[in-house]
Amino acid sequence: MAERTVFQSISQKHVLCLGPRASVREAAGVMTRANCGSVLIMEPPHTLLGIVTERDLMTRVLAKALDPERTTVREIMTPNPVCVPPQTRVSDAVLIMIEKGFRHLPIIGPGSKIIGVFSVRDALPREIGTALSQAEFNEQVNDALG
Repeated sequence: MAERTVFQSISQKHVLCLGPRASVREAAGVMTRANCGSVLIMEPPHTLLGIVTERDLMTRVLAKALDPERTTVREIMTPNPVCVPPQTRVSDAVLIMIEKGFRHLPIIGPGSKIIGVFSVRDALPREIGTALSQAEFNEQVNDALG
């Protein structure tokens, strides 16, 4: 059985976006209403500036006692997020997430258009297992080389 691609696996094809001047409270509201763990920060027409995730809200806003009404998403976003093309295999996307330490990957289609966001929640257990095996192998190789 051929492995699914990130585009085939995403449960939500609608992409949540906000402008960089939106407040953190707006971002939390948008994410809550959509039951989504991230929102992309974009400037017109289609420029991806960053991503804000649930973890960002916790570690960069709540833990630092910032005012969610006065703090903009630009201040707390992860700028220039790693993106993948739609044909990326799910296990490869999960491997990227494991190695880089995050759980959301924007999917970039033709013309640099954002066509979705892959979340680790979109992966099946066997796909995660494949990625974990590869990450362990990569770690062993790196240890042997260096």
